[in-house]
Amino acid sequence: MKSSTPATDDWVARSLRAVWHPCTQMKHHERMPLVPIARGEGAWLYDHDGNRYLDAISSWWVNLFGHANPSINAALKDQLDTLEHAMLAGCTHEPAVLLAERLGALTQHTLGHAFFASDGASAVEIALKMSFHFWRNSGHSEKQEFVCLANSYHGETIGALGVTDVALFKDAYDPLIRHAHVVTSPDARNALQGETAHDVAQRALADMRALFAARAPHLAAVIVEPLVQCAAGMAMHDPSYLTGLRALCDEFGVHLIADEIAVGCGRSGTFFACEQAGIWPDFVCLSKGISGGYLPLSIVMTRDEIYAAFYDDDMTRGFLHSHSYTGNPLACRAALATLDLFDSANVLEGNRRKSALLRDALSPLGTHAQVKNLRERGTIFAFDVALEDASKARTFSRRFFKTALKHELLMRPIGTTVYLMPPYILSDNELALLAERTLKTLDQTLAEAA
Repeated sequence: MKSSTPATDDWVARSLRAVWHPCTQMKHHERMPLVPIARGEGAWLYDHDGNRYLDAISSWWVNLFGHANPSINAALKDQLDTLEHAMLAGCTHEPAVLLAERLGALTQHTLGHAFFASDGASAVEIALKMSFHFWRNSGHSEKQEFVCLANSYHGETIGALGVTDVALFKDAYDPLIRHAHVVTSPDARNALQGETAHDVAQRALADMRALFAARAPHLAAVIVEPLVQCAAGMAMHDPSYLTGLRALCDEFGVHLIADEIAVGCGRSGTFFACEQAGIWPDFVCLSKGISGGYLPLSIVMTRDEIYAAFYDDDMTRGFLHSHSYTGNPLACRAALATLDLFDSANVLEGNRRKSALLRDALSPLGTHAQVKNLRERGTIFAFDVALEDASKARTFSRRFFKTALKHELLMRPIGTTVYLMPPYILSDNELALLAERTLKTLDQTLAEAA
């Protein structure tokens, strides 16, 4: 890395004075670098001094096809000259219609109704409200409770925190939260001696069944991140859990909400993670990668029978949720351009080849003395770092982040879990570089803490 210039230092200082950064203890930036990004190209981000950083986490899991992607850029420029925005209440427009139709087709038209929003937490709240309101419209107003998995994360608005089980995010706001039931996670890392990931899934399903047997008349929905609980430290589970959960929801009359905000759009190896279990939920929440990382957009997709419960002359039976930028044409056009890239480049097959290359390149981690639970699902790779010193464990993420920058990597561990979730466009050489420098970053971070 080059040393920073006065101009760069000025941008950092001004940002620290004026911008309140997300998911950040601002005081930590007295010791941890703030990276002033000037531009992006492909898988790389560049600062004002010419340093480059491989975006190994897709800028919080959103950037699927690289920064400044020519195809998405062209689509947005064309849309900008046509229609930048029009309210979606009482109006409609081509990008929203085409996007809803194409996404519905990807579910074999099982989830044929798309409700647009701006971000993942909003999508989660919409799905929760739709489920509750469906039951009320159907004469079951007693079904008001929700279920989530241990260590689950579904967003940080007050409603989404109700189905989030991460103390760091929710404890401060506990008096404001309407809590969900929390049941055992199928996290394969919970395997007992001799157990498989399938066995862990079956134990977790037994816990869910017990709750359903006791509370089903009062339960509206259960929400899960299919296959990977991302903010829980990339906790991965066997697809049989989803198959069994779908059957339980059908048996007891409980909605299934699939939060595919992070794991959808090909991240898990299929476009929708639920496909790997052979099931469709009652609601799917999409965001993050759906717009290619360009513009805020989220979508809730649901079934005909749920939509039908709101279709009435009575205004109060309608789903009265909105925000000003619902179905923004620019965001929808970015999403359509993203889907075009999936269609034109055989992306999912290409991702399987690239994941195999990355798996081989990361194989030395499998015998690393301080690495455990090396795992992958689709294009998501993760491993846990064993640290006996609690103080070193608490600071590991920040120290790893800082060291990674020296190796031209942008990485942000979750606690002591290091993960890689790169854009789909990495070349073979970039994949090799990512693996090599991840190993170097880990060893250097551990050595400096010794």
